[in-house]
Amino acid sequence: MTLSDRSKNLSLRGKMKALIQRILEASVEVEGEIVGSVSKGLLVFLGAGEGDATSDLEYVFSKLIHLRIFEDENGKMNLSLMDVKGELLIVSQFTLYADIKKGRRPSFNEAMKPGPAEEMYERFVEMSKAAGIRTQTGVFGADMKVSIVNDGPVTIMVESPK
Repeated sequence: MTLSDRSKNLSLRGKMKALIQRILEASVEVEGEIVGSVSKGLLVFLGAGEGDATSDLEYVFSKLIHLRIFEDENGKMNLSLMDVKGELLIVSQFTLYADIKKGRRPSFNEAMKPGPAEEMYERFVEMSKAAGIRTQTGVFGADMKVSIVNDGPVTIMVESPK
């Protein structure tokens, strides 16, 4: 691996990712039981990468709750989750770090290890609740079935800067 390749790999490390979808409703089921369910708001698939820090978490959280992606009275995307008093369904999603450049099987080497990733996920959930947002979750590391009624659809990837 050349120095240039190493620099490129390091620049990708520590970039927290949240794939968000504007929803009318969404729920998550584990072992046949609904564990989280929300109405109008955002479904957040959250992934932590190796090297992520609290600053990455705070950036992604602030960005997604203040993104103006809900329609105002004129039909323009001009309102944030906070403006519409929307809800959040937060689902852990390490597969956001899938690297498919080589071969046919994704590599997840850039995803944070499960222990620290779960801590980041729980902090994100705590931040949401502390902000007064009605928040529901999936179960970290579980096999989950997610049901979504997209609104738009509007799907946006939010990443922390690195």
